[in-house]
Amino acid sequence: MTTREVVENFLGLLAAGDPEAVAGLFAEEIDWYVPGSPQLPWTGRRTTRAEVADYLRVLGENIVPEKNVDHVEALVVDGDHAVLLGEFSRVARSTGHTYQMPIAMHFKVANGEIAKLYLYEDTLKVAQAYAR
Repeated sequence: MTTREVVENFLGLLAAGDPEAVAGLFAEEIDWYVPGSPQLPWTGRRTTRAEVADYLRVLGENIVPEKNVDHVEALVVDGDHAVLLGEFSRVARSTGHTYQMPIAMHFKVANGEIAKLYLYEDTLKVAQAYAR
């Protein structure tokens, strides 16, 4: 599969809400980073495929998935790198606060698997949505 096909497959499986299927798109060893804080248990670094499914499960427990709104503005591909630009809207389960923000995701695909994923988002806005 091409880089574009792998990332588009990722987006489709992510929308379907199957953490194990999403994790199956990743290499066994990965470079994953979602900035955040200790108060947001899904943020931080991940280094293995198994941690991807765990990330998605923990995130799913902390948001209201049926209220997610994702808008992809562009997917730019250059060789084995892809950058997704868009906007996410989420609802914090613990507080009911909605937060909306522009995002960027950087992917690196190797041998048909995602080897790197960095998510760039407004981490202050996310933390504020969960503050009580």
